[in-house]
Amino acid sequence: QVQVVESGGGLVQAGGSLTLSCVASGRSFNSEATAWFRQATGKDREFVASISWSDGSTLYADSVKGRFTISGDNAKKAMYLQMNSLKPEDTANYYCNTGGTMVAGIYYGMNYWDKGTLVTVSS
Repeated sequence: QVQVVESGGGLVQAGGSLTLSCVASGRSFNSEATAWFRQATGKDREFVASISWSDGSTLYADSVKGRFTISGDNAKKAMYLQMNSLKPEDTANYYCNTGGTMVAGIYYGMNYWDKGTLVTVSS
């Protein structure tokens, strides 16, 4: 399993922006696709966005479409999530997921999670 380190979380006011980073340590993601998930307190973990490393195609949850942008840099072994127009309901711990594939508009990933990075959006 690829080890990753997520960073970039923090406290931001509603309407603000943050950029999250996920960096693979020691090797590349070694994945067809990777993704961001999030989990708010008391709620299930949910899909946010994914990116295919073969053709750059992306998927987004409806709740973040038009506000979040996922991107990747193979040379830096990094994946990013640019989050704009943040809302209090975006408050969650955000996780990088690797070892995935994207099939027919759905992301399938490995059930392995690192610590994540906490995003808190104040109203």
